[in-house]
Amino acid sequence: MGKPLVRIYTDYKSPYAYVANRRLFELEDKYGVELEWLPYTLRIAEFMGTVEERTPHFWRKVRYAYMDARRFANAQGLVMKGPRRIYDAFYSSAGMLFAQRQGLFRLYHDTVFRRFWNHDLEIDDLSAISGVIAAIGGSAADFEDYVRGAARAEHDRIMDEAEALGVFGVPTMVFNGELFWGGDRIDMLAERIQHPETIAIALGSRHRK
Repeated sequence: MGKPLVRIYTDYKSPYAYVANRRLFELEDKYGVELEWLPYTLRIAEFMGTVEERTPHFWRKVRYAYMDARRFANAQGLVMKGPRRIYDAFYSSAGMLFAQRQGLFRLYHDTVFRRFWNHDLEIDDLSAISGVIAAIGGSAADFEDYVRGAARAEHDRIMDEAEALGVFGVPTMVFNGELFWGGDRIDMLAERIQHPETIAIALGSRHRK
């Protein structure tokens, strides 16, 4: 029997995805699960509305969210500088998929998150992401061929599958068909990994009503 699978949807421009990484990787060693990392590239206008639609109440929530994320980052010794502008993270998401096939995922993943949140990487610049791929031992030319070829269709298929499952934000973890959104749900996920029968019992009780 294979290891239990936890699927993780993430986006390099999400501060909460960044600070959840450490605890998510710990699940592998602590509970013997396999992690499948997939991109869920947030569409900022859809997720947060247009700039013109954003109220003072909205901006207070945004400022608090970043303050809160920095608390988690500081506790882990991570640097988190607020984004300088709105980013389309497609190239970095494509890099995630490419790096996995090259056996370079963890190095790529950690590098992109760290450099982006240190204002040292533009994740919507193809040449910048190609540079990361080359720096960690991959082929920049092969990556750029992938971006210009199959990457968009693969990325969009993953997005469609995620939304069919009910994913709407990151990080979202999926275990046995059950969704857990946000780093503050990792303890709940860990409990479910240890006792997977809990959800089956709960669902069975619901269907008997």
